[in-house]
Amino acid sequence: MTEHRIVPRKGPDFGLEDDDLPRYWFGGDAFKSRFFDAMSLLFPEGERFFIACVRDFRDQITDPDLQHQVKDFIYQEGQHGMVHSQFNQRIKAQGVAVDHILQEEHHFLFNVFRKRMSRRYTLAQTAAAEHLTALMAHGFFAKGLLKDADPRIRAMYAWHAVEEIEHKAVAFDVYKTVARGGYLTRVLAMLQVSITFPLHTFLIMRHMFKVDALPRRGRAWLKGLWWLYGPRGVFSGLLGHYLAYFKPGFHPWQQGQLESYAAWREAYERSGDAIEAGEVVARAA
Repeated sequence: MTEHRIVPRKGPDFGLEDDDLPRYWFGGDAFKSRFFDAMSLLFPEGERFFIACVRDFRDQITDPDLQHQVKDFIYQEGQHGMVHSQFNQRIKAQGVAVDHILQEEHHFLFNVFRKRMSRRYTLAQTAAAEHLTALMAHGFFAKGLLKDADPRIRAMYAWHAVEEIEHKAVAFDVYKTVARGGYLTRVLAMLQVSITFPLHTFLIMRHMFKVDALPRRGRAWLKGLWWLYGPRGVFSGLLGHYLAYFKPGFHPWQQGQLESYAAWREAYERSGDAIEAGEVVARAA
């Protein structure tokens, strides 16, 4: 297994307040742009949920290395929430009901799951969500998915993806070694997250398309879903990575090494410029 050291980076400046950022920043494509925009809306409350669920067991951790990883995990997730909150203000200015969406998400995460489910189950949800985000990070890097995106937003997602890869095992390790979570709970949480995460994303996108008064929405949905799930789509080739989670002996670092991760990190540490690092990854893919 290959591990990447968790680096607690302050959220870089991506130029998200620039006036020339286009609404459809992903190659002018409404579906692709709004797919990532919808996920961005989910991230700030999601990151707060993940932090809270890991913190539930922080006082029980006796391994100093895992304690340090949890500290860095919390820092990285906090930075993700702040950067995506800044980006989400642009989406709000476009007429999207961002405040309502965030309130609804907060209600489900903190007033439903956190109040009605066990702490072990919500940690299992966190581990499952971290697997899905790391899976997407691996896949998006390998496929060079964001080549046609605006360099500033591409850089934001590249930075986020790098850090998801770095800390992808933290919640899982706390679940297994501290919370003593079992296989069945882990699998049930993954099945639930596998349904609710894309469903919530698509519902937000539907609202965004209405706000945009997007013409021929049915065609946009068909083309976009084919882009995601078709034989050569975004998620093609990632099924094995996803299903690995259901193996009794699974660990996140069984899918470890990624050349573009090393390319991003070298470029960022050399230049201190996240946009340049994102360009390096886009050219390398």
